Amino acid sequence: MNDFIKLIRRFIPPYKKQVILNIFFNILSAVLNVFSFTLIIPILQILFGMDIQKYEYMPVDWDNLFNFHILKNNFYWFLTDFMQKYEGATVLVLLGAFLVLTTGLRTLTTYFSGYFIVAVRTGVVRDIRKQINDKILSLPLGFFSNERKGDIMARMTGDVGEVENSVMSSLEMVSKNPILIIINLVTMFIISWELTLFVLVLLPIAGYIMGKVGKSLKRKSVEAQNLWGGLMSQIEETLSGLRIIKAFNAEDKMTQRFDKVSNTFRDMSNRIARRQMMAHPMSELLGTLTIAIVLWYGGSLILGQRSAIDAPTFIFYISIFYLIINPAKDLSRSVYAIQKGLASVERIDMILKADNNIKDPANPKPIPFEREITYRNIKFKYETSWVINNVSITIPKGKTIALVGQSGSGKSTMADLLPRFYDVNEGGIYIDDVNIKDASLHDLRGLMGNVNQEAILFNDTFFNNISFGVENATLEQVIEAAKIANAHDFIISTENGYDTNIGDRGGKMSGGQRQRISIARAILKNPQILILDEATSALDTESERLVQDALEKLMKNRTTLVIAHRLSTIKNADEIYVMHEGKVVERGHHTELFELNGYYRKLCDMQQF
Repeated sequence: MNDFIKLIRRFIPPYKKQVILNIFFNILSAVLNVFSFTLIIPILQILFGMDIQKYEYMPVDWDNLFNFHILKNNFYWFLTDFMQKYEGATVLVLLGAFLVLTTGLRTLTTYFSGYFIVAVRTGVVRDIRKQINDKILSLPLGFFSNERKGDIMARMTGDVGEVENSVMSSLEMVSKNPILIIINLVTMFIISWELTLFVLVLLPIAGYIMGKVGKSLKRKSVEAQNLWGGLMSQIEETLSGLRIIKAFNAEDKMTQRFDKVSNTFRDMSNRIARRQMMAHPMSELLGTLTIAIVLWYGGSLILGQRSAIDAPTFIFYISIFYLIINPAKDLSRSVYAIQKGLASVERIDMILKADNNIKDPANPKPIPFEREITYRNIKFKYETSWVINNVSITIPKGKTIALVGQSGSGKSTMADLLPRFYDVNEGGIYIDDVNIKDASLHDLRGLMGNVNQEAILFNDTFFNNISFGVENATLEQVIEAAKIANAHDFIISTENGYDTNIGDRGGKMSGGQRQRISIARAILKNPQILILDEATSALDTESERLVQDALEKLMKNRTTLVIAHRLSTIKNADEIYVMHEGKVVERGHHTELFELNGYYRKLCDMQQF
């Protein structure tokens, strides 16, 4: 239970008030429960016509206000006095009415205890989801290159759902049942300490047996949740690659892959569920066995006249003991559920406790950007081999610098290092004389606008996609940006114009249209530094012409870093850097590089430039 206590200490503090109220009403409910069952004794005495002990009233003052012995004595004095004045049937009616009243109060307190714990349950689950979402947004891109998207989705959905269904749903049992057990045990000690000591010897034995059954449940649950992550990954891959799957007639192959993981997950889930289902019948059997032993032992004491309690009190004792059995069973079930849920917490913590190596400095410096951007002898690697090896380039303010080279030469990585999507291993990137690591990420990225090979759009309206990242943008500003990006005409031709939803990832548009929306978004942001990463490589000739025209408008009087496969898109750049295997091998204008008859010439010849 240490892991559960740590979990509670992590997430419960914001809900202290609700937890305190829950505990208060649980205590009140348990006390009323015991008090209502106390009426069993006089009812049985009346029904069986037993000789009732004479009681004398004992005065109550502040010193003995909560003395249990005095309270019990005065309660029985009142009952016996009342029974001597009225008939037994009248007393039974009074006791029955009192029993209904105390039960009603107990029901009300039970409702209020549940009322407050619900707010804790739902609040903690919301907080966990928020923490995961915030952490995902804060983690560097390098984290996600090593993780499957579907597995991350599984942790946000399946694992958080498991925490809600297993751990948080057990929170009410954990906050309520120990209180019931303790108050009932105290009552049992007051009634007969001998019998209670005997009971306390039996209960740990039953608890030990229950604990042995569920010891491996947490480990199995971790394996099951990992399989669930794999299943979610396959679903995500299938949805993303549906076009290729159908094009290659690979439906059967994907079906077999899915069925294999799905069947393995089902078998694992069956084993966990069956083990969990053992908790109830086993606790039922052990509880009944324990009651039978207590009945035998207590009955032997009473029949042998070696007990300090009479038969009605013993029946009351058994009733109170039975009140412990159900909470104990619920507690054992909740322990099983908690173990299962804690396995999901471990997987969630893989995200929440992931190291974020790209952070803001303690005292960030402002970035003036008056002169230039310089890459100074930088080195970078994703894992073992250098992707960028001792590269230095300069991008003067207001100029267009292009990076060209074969796939894998390090061009896109160079672009990703500037906004600190990744951090260099050696060397540094400077804006004027400020190392970008010394500036805040918000200020650094606020200088930049990105247009990538794949236009990243959201399932929202044209207006919200173009104004993404720009607060309080007006419709006039969005329309102006769309016109510059050659996107206005096709936007207004849609059913609702700028309020038209573009579908998942802009699926309702062509590639060229998506790219022009992406350019309009960059135009509206009006960044000082523009990064164009293969912005036209995936377009047809007509779309490329429209997009290129939009890009030229965007690049005008702006500092631009262009990454391109199609050399026709960068022939007018102020300077071109040719990269090969992570190094700059040539630099100059298009004409100069072409006449060198080196790497750049080969790239041009391959494209029949």
